[in-house]
Amino acid sequence: MTGFTVALVLVVAAAGLLRWRRPAWYWLAFGIILATLRVLVRYGSVMDACGLTVPPARWRLALARATNRPMPESRPPRILRLRPTRTGLVLRLKLRPGQDAFDVAAASDRLRHSFSMYGVTSRELRSGVVEVRMTGYDVLKRVQMPATTETRPMRVPVALRQDGSVHYRDYRAVPHALTLGATESGKSVYQRNLVVGLASMDVALVGIDCKQGVELFPLARRFSALADNPDTAAELLDALVTRMADVYQLIRAQQRITVDVPDAEIAADIWDLPEHLRPVPVVVLVDEVAELALFASKDEEKRRDRIITALVRLAQLGRAAGIYLEICGQRFGSELGKGITMLRAQLTGRTAHRVNDETSANMAFGDISPDAVLAAIQIPAEMRGIAIAGDSSGGWHRIRAPHTSLRQAVNTCNRHADRTPALPELAPFRPALAGPAAAPVPSAKPSPATA
Repeated sequence: MTGFTVALVLVVAAAGLLRWRRPAWYWLAFGIILATLRVLVRYGSVMDACGLTVPPARWRLALARATNRPMPESRPPRILRLRPTRTGLVLRLKLRPGQDAFDVAAASDRLRHSFSMYGVTSRELRSGVVEVRMTGYDVLKRVQMPATTETRPMRVPVALRQDGSVHYRDYRAVPHALTLGATESGKSVYQRNLVVGLASMDVALVGIDCKQGVELFPLARRFSALADNPDTAAELLDALVTRMADVYQLIRAQQRITVDVPDAEIAADIWDLPEHLRPVPVVVLVDEVAELALFASKDEEKRRDRIITALVRLAQLGRAAGIYLEICGQRFGSELGKGITMLRAQLTGRTAHRVNDETSANMAFGDISPDAVLAAIQIPAEMRGIAIAGDSSGGWHRIRAPHTSLRQAVNTCNRHADRTPALPELAPFRPALAGPAAAPVPSAKPSPATA
């Protein structure tokens, strides 16, 4: 056996081992080159087989007849750009006259098989231009967030999408959100990622955890207010409604609507105010919304109505005052009582982990996309952390958050405890801390899979 043959065998064996044990490394070392060659070589025939070609123009047919030349072939979409990424390929196509972006989306599964890729998704960038994202391996099996992300105020990278892109929780674009998930579905880890991402920002965190605080109280040093029972939660929400009214009075006083003020400088929410006058934004995390809506007596029913009314008010009016809701729960349905569907209507962002019943999936996505409902109820129990994320536009993605242990979240909150703002309205609900923050305990090496 010659030296070249030995080297070739070693390279093939190394490639096979990498593909089995470290698919991300395999993709960067070998997959990008092989996939690019496959796409470029097979492109014309694959597009023709998938029905993504158009007949040649009439003038070309007439010219071929007049000059007695072979008839021109059908034309596929023109490739504007082929860009490799750390998880796959991004193909930008210019559609031919008569083609539609839906044609490409409908053929995505056939393109996946034809190009030997793990997944293919498409979206229309503008009229006549479609972006096709192809992933070379299962990026959600071993989640690895990119080293750099496009962060900005109130925009948190929380998960990885199936197409390899980063999923952001942008509170200024989507003020309020609903997150559902059964026990051991990964909902708590998703919530921890939100807290960890917000901890380093200039934002006040307010928590309502009616499971006696077992989820949120370990992170108390970064929270401006916490409630661990429905009675305290009712008072805390009333305080937030009062704060919202005070912020609106501040905006009214600073609207600057005189004739000589440009339209872009007229204040309509806190982000239009000068930085030295701008109130700190508040993110309210409700860990289990069903505990706030259940009641067993007349007094508890009155408290329940008070809580739901306050939540609906905050959802309807809180955005301009810089108050954002993050509602979480295992179960969310109309049987929780009056006002629940009204609250749901104000929660633009929807995320559903594995749920135990189809009704919860319908409450999350029934008014957005039937396909998202089907995808949510098909999440297997052994794939903890997999979720379907969508919004009121009808679009949805399969996502998975990187695993963040409770110790890692506690260390992050302790490290950024000096950023915790003291809000006068919420002072009675500030969590009592026994002593100075403990030194961060070295945590185990992060596991890329979500538990």
